[in-house]
Amino acid sequence: MTGLSVETLAAAAPAPITSAGDVQLGVAVLAGIAVIVLLITRLKMHAFLALTVGSLALGSFAGAPLGKTVASFTAGLGATVAGVGVLIALGAVLGRLLADSGGADEIVDTILARARGRAMPWAMVLIASVIGLPLFFEVGIVLLIPVVLMVARRGGYSLMRIGVPALAGLSVMHGLIPPHPGPLVAVDALHANLGVTLALGVLVAIPTVVIAGPLFSRYAARWVDIPAPEHLVPERPSADPAHRPRFGATVFTVLLPVVLMLVKALVDIVVDDPADTVQKVADVVGSPLIALLSAVLVGMFTLGRAAGFTRERLSSTVEKSLAPIAGILLIVGAGGGFKQTLIDAGVGRMILDVSEDWSVPALLLAWLIAVAIRLATGSATVATISAAGLVAPLAAGMSTTETALLVLAIGAGSLFFSHVNDAGFWLVKEYFGMSVGQTLKTWSVMETVISVTGLGFVLLLSLVL
Repeated sequence: MTGLSVETLAAAAPAPITSAGDVQLGVAVLAGIAVIVLLITRLKMHAFLALTVGSLALGSFAGAPLGKTVASFTAGLGATVAGVGVLIALGAVLGRLLADSGGADEIVDTILARARGRAMPWAMVLIASVIGLPLFFEVGIVLLIPVVLMVARRGGYSLMRIGVPALAGLSVMHGLIPPHPGPLVAVDALHANLGVTLALGVLVAIPTVVIAGPLFSRYAARWVDIPAPEHLVPERPSADPAHRPRFGATVFTVLLPVVLMLVKALVDIVVDDPADTVQKVADVVGSPLIALLSAVLVGMFTLGRAAGFTRERLSSTVEKSLAPIAGILLIVGAGGGFKQTLIDAGVGRMILDVSEDWSVPALLLAWLIAVAIRLATGSATVATISAAGLVAPLAAGMSTTETALLVLAIGAGSLFFSHVNDAGFWLVKEYFGMSVGQTLKTWSVMETVISVTGLGFVLLLSLVL
């Protein structure tokens, strides 16, 4: 990723599906989002259908040919399912293995025994931050969901009190800490020092995740008080601990994909030579697909066999794990289709054109541009890449520290207020069994808290350093 330039990404970007002016395109974006929200909240239409209709409405309002709009939507849906769908499926299989074997029970009971009451949200944010360091956000969610749901149910905790800290830990790592794709591309585009950016990123991330996680979860739990969704909460298969996998083996299985991806990230930073054999092997073994697949295959022995499962029982467990996620896959895919329709319509370019004449300090300008693109396209990565490209000339005369802070300002802006055009919004909504309104009041507000708090600490560091 370090060799990837913004110019290369821009050259590879698809041509706009419409030549609509900025005003018409802005109206089209608002109208498309309004259609989705109204269909879901008023007409109670399934989110998959609402996102599909909203994407077509967006293209129509923008004056794009229907064929091109359909092509953009299907391309985005396919890319999202291809990139995230298999990971969700593998995560569901691993989660079911954890549940049916009693491994998840072992983890949950151990956590409940050692971290009770007020300490639980802090334990969850710590676990999520460690797991989220090398992982994509979506991968972290599918690994953590079984633990979050079971801790909430078994410990009698509010789902938001436990879930929000976990989501905050994953999201902060995704937006602020290399080697995640967005921050890494911004580091390359602005010619920032990776080590300095990583160190300052950790300084910003720690207080940000504390505020947006354990502290904000108190309010989120008051605003949205819901139980863990029944169809996703793993059931306790047996009360007999003799048939459970050992705690060490269970944790090893869960952390295996984390370790593999972390090794890949470290090799990419240390070796930084695509032709090197070690990096080639690490890139394959540490890819999300192979890492999660490895965990599933290992889990069949460390979890399934340890619990005395026969081959038929293992096959049945895998089969049962896939049915509950069918709706989630379609909704997340449609969210990706809507996002791609926005991008292909030229919304990102519109934001960049409008922001060229803004006269504000560099750090705040970078954050505002990333916020605007994030709100319009729903993609944190697109927001990071586009904002980095625009403010790159400003970094020419900056010190190493200032350039690193510019990267972090962009990363913070890219997380602002996730809503219906973000596939992650639908992933969180479905996994936690919330309505659109409840997701906005918890997940979307949490993302905004992360973004604003992150900017605050970046500005504070700029004054100190």
